[in-house]
Amino acid sequence: MERIRLAILGVAALALLMLPTGCNREESLLDANNPVTITVWTYYGGVVLNAFDAAVARFNETLGRERGVIVETYSFGGVSDLEAAVTASARREVGSMALPNIFQAFPDTAYLAQQMGLLMNLDNYFSPEEQAAYFSPFIERGRIGLEGELRIFPIAIAAEAMFLNYTDWRPFADAHGLTLTDLRTMEGVARVAQLYYHYSGGRSFYGRDQFANFMIIGSKQFGTEIFEVEGGRATININRQAMRRIWDYYYVPFISGYFAMHGRFRSDDLRVGDILAYAGSTVASVFFPADVRAEGETRPIVGMALPSPLFAGATPTIIQQGAGMVVTLATPAEEYASLLFLKWFTEPEQNILFAGQSAYMPVRTESMDIQRIRAAMAEAGLALPEIADAALSLALQEMQTHVVYATASFTGGVEARAILTHDLQNKAIADRAAVLALVEDGLPRAEAIARFNTDAAFDAWLTQFEARLVAAAGG
Repeated sequence: MERIRLAILGVAALALLMLPTGCNREESLLDANNPVTITVWTYYGGVVLNAFDAAVARFNETLGRERGVIVETYSFGGVSDLEAAVTASARREVGSMALPNIFQAFPDTAYLAQQMGLLMNLDNYFSPEEQAAYFSPFIERGRIGLEGELRIFPIAIAAEAMFLNYTDWRPFADAHGLTLTDLRTMEGVARVAQLYYHYSGGRSFYGRDQFANFMIIGSKQFGTEIFEVEGGRATININRQAMRRIWDYYYVPFISGYFAMHGRFRSDDLRVGDILAYAGSTVASVFFPADVRAEGETRPIVGMALPSPLFAGATPTIIQQGAGMVVTLATPAEEYASLLFLKWFTEPEQNILFAGQSAYMPVRTESMDIQRIRAAMAEAGLALPEIADAALSLALQEMQTHVVYATASFTGGVEARAILTHDLQNKAIADRAAVLALVEDGLPRAEAIARFNTDAAFDAWLTQFEARLVAAAGG
């Protein structure tokens, strides 16, 4: 592996000696009569993949044809599948495909690839003036190098929103005198969910995608970064107050049956009537179901996008979501072609249209305007679904009014994030099953829940949780 890494670095060094730094790379690298082909791997699926492929087709038919670049794309349909394929290719495992020129990567995965010496330093090719055109938090998220160099290029970023089955919400809310403002905080959602449980005869109200983000933002709202990173190493900081809020207003409602998690995504749970609302990526708006299929019937519903609930009294904080693009070391022509495509894709004309189709936010500051997104969709003859419009509007507004946060990359980051994703969530699922078993055996429901909702149980979980994070981060 070390010999492979040194060979790659040698090729990269030679390329850098041959070419000038900055954006104005030599035109002679490309020849329209002998086009160079570059490959792009993504995890996009459904509507989002269609929008991305349409943009790639436009590039190939216009600037790509003019300059001599052909972009070929392949989607793995899921983040974990893409990450596994990239890892196998980077390690040159038997049966793996050649490493692509560009692939989507979250900071933790990109950091691993960077440690293997596979990624271009994009600071050498995008001037400070060019980088200044992009929304600063999006650029800073891509600085995963030990010296703060830019390795991940932002092409589209998501935030979080809450999605509500408004059709079934209305009669319930009217019966209890509730309004949408009751859903602004996690404390409010927990209270509403308890009411809905009894109103509906034992149905859950709320679910959550990407639980790691909830843990990270829950802590950050109370002023603590769980991962304090310096020099690629992380110090683990556990804010007891934040963790207790997460316990009280997620774990306890979950084991009580007020919150739930069944399918792969919470939109799946909402589609079959298992929940009425969920928090997830703004991109989830384009997958929001048009109907509910439950109890042998299918009913059309109207969806609504609301701000993702935060904790009461805490600092309003939102997390950046969505992977950026990294460029792997290759031939000078392939590297230049890769950069040409990424710059083209993030120009307002392309990026704004992709945002409207996918419910991602565009990444240039001038493009982060819902009116421009609406206009671009209308000009292209495309409909911007009302719920996607609302989700994007909320996200773009919160980028200006909330603290925008993204975790830094570090050794052990993949493993640590997996702990954030699964540790408390899996405990909640197991303990909910145990509560149901106790009730089935005749124990009153309140007593069954009380067996798990104790200070001692919280302390035991928190101690083990912190120890696992510390071990994942290397002690």
